[in-house]
Amino acid sequence: MQQRDRESFRKMISVLVLIVLMIPIALYSVAQHSRPPRTNETRSLFPGITYERQAWSKPRPVMLHQISIDLTTPGIRPFVTPGVVEASPGGLETVARTVTEFTDEFELQLAINANFFHPFREETPWDFYPRIGNPVNSLGQATSNGKTYSPAQEGWSTICFLSQNRVAIDERGFCPSGTEQAVAGNDLLVKNGQPLPPPSYEAPKDKPYPRTVIAIDKTGKKLWLVLIDGKQFQYSEGLTFVETADYMAKLGAETALNLDGGGSVTLAVQTPTGAKVLNAPIQTRIPMRERPIAVQIGFFAPKNQR
Repeated sequence: MQQRDRESFRKMISVLVLIVLMIPIALYSVAQHSRPPRTNETRSLFPGITYERQAWSKPRPVMLHQISIDLTTPGIRPFVTPGVVEASPGGLETVARTVTEFTDEFELQLAINANFFHPFREETPWDFYPRIGNPVNSLGQATSNGKTYSPAQEGWSTICFLSQNRVAIDERGFCPSGTEQAVAGNDLLVKNGQPLPPPSYEAPKDKPYPRTVIAIDKTGKKLWLVLIDGKQFQYSEGLTFVETADYMAKLGAETALNLDGGGSVTLAVQTPTGAKVLNAPIQTRIPMRERPIAVQIGFFAPKNQR
């Protein structure tokens, strides 16, 4: 009798282990069918804001999402995630949100991920940090409505929005006085209209990767948000630093800044039923799962057109 009980117990444990191991596979299978189709699309989202989706087959499967913003359009203005009202005991600056939560909370028309941040951990689908509401720190400057809660840092280049939607990207990472909104990235991809080589720390391992890029043209009146999905075999495997820089230069960017990438890459747009993700983010290896992040940049825009 005891032998049969032990055998039944072992079988039960084996089944439970199998179920646990199958959970990530099941989640991935369900999620991958909800990703945007691998088809090209161009449409107007709002006055002055156009969306384009590109499905590439070469140099590898790539899904590229591009927002073009005419900053001279009346009613368009940027907004960056605000800091916490009172600093936490650890000195952390803001709380983690997903991009869709940010878009809905502040009633924006669209938003993307922005600064790199810490602390960060991603081990399994259930073991990661931050979760929604956890305290986090931004890397580089973060300014919201004229209040800088994450200071400028050398080596973290910054895009600075001043009054009347005047915009500049400062390679040193320091915005001028009067900056109303600002976010930071790590490296310039394009400078003076020319693509830049990868930084020394990335050059030896310049591999395809999910990326978020923000760029301006020579006049400073046109802004691009370019998001490249990755880490998704045969759907979108990402672009290298060199490939991304070349693309941005050909697009017409005078200056392009690399923002946080990887599982943070997310583009959300407002719809009548709430914010919706337009790309295919991948958090904890699960497609369409959003990562809670520290800083987003979004845009208000006229709503009289869809």
